[in-house]
Amino acid sequence: MRIRIDYSTTYAYDRAARFIIQTLRLTPRSSEAQQVRHWAVETDVDARLRRTEDAFGNVVHALYTEQPTQSLTVRVTGEVVTANTAGVIPPDQETLSPLVFLRDTSLTKRDKLISVFASEFVAHPPLDRMHRLMAAIHGSVAFEVGVTTPTNTASEVLALGRGVCQDHAHVFIACARQMGVPARYVSGHLARRDGEDQEAAHAWAEAWVEGLGWVGFDVANGICPTERYVRVATGLDYLGAAPVRGASYGGGGERLAVRLSVRDADMQQSQQQA
Repeated sequence: MRIRIDYSTTYAYDRAARFIIQTLRLTPRSSEAQQVRHWAVETDVDARLRRTEDAFGNVVHALYTEQPTQSLTVRVTGEVVTANTAGVIPPDQETLSPLVFLRDTSLTKRDKLISVFASEFVAHPPLDRMHRLMAAIHGSVAFEVGVTTPTNTASEVLALGRGVCQDHAHVFIACARQMGVPARYVSGHLARRDGEDQEAAHAWAEAWVEGLGWVGFDVANGICPTERYVRVATGLDYLGAAPVRGASYGGGGERLAVRLSVRDADMQQSQQQA
């Protein structure tokens, strides 16, 4: 499938910020499952962009502004050709042992609630266990925007019973690690069938299944990722894979606006020609 992505994030400040520093994890890597045809990261102000790679193998751009800035827009445009691997991640770019992803974080820390919830699935075979866990979280945590923040923990979300894709991923990760299964957070994009613009990037989880390797689980939608998914970054939790993280000096209040289009490029082309 050929997926076209146009993603912009705009920060507007009450007063000009003296300088802005951001870490951008916005660029996917090519693999057996996805081939990046072209990709560009641009800003609408005079800023430096330095490309590096983090410990998880993610492509990272460090952004620095060097003059007072009233507003900043970071825009990503690109095209990726994807294949359906039934959620199994080709092992061609792994840089770390799966055991690294057994580590707790502040967002995925385990407590009694997580332990009790996860205990229901321990007796099942490894892959079946993860599918059952995904289905259980999907049924227990309703998708609802605006009831959680990026600081809510997996346990808080499970108790609340509501959240967004980030929250679903954190609950899955915490429960998997409770069962001794390495699990990690994935940020990326989903080409929805309705083709509508989206308010944010997507997120899901991956678990290590012996004999298969890393397998993706999109709890928010209750499915394993298909050719409609583009993987961008992975981490122990949201903080390690967030598309944009940073800080500004000065500027007073800050307002954020996001515009995201993720479309089936072949279908879009056919509609334009009709």
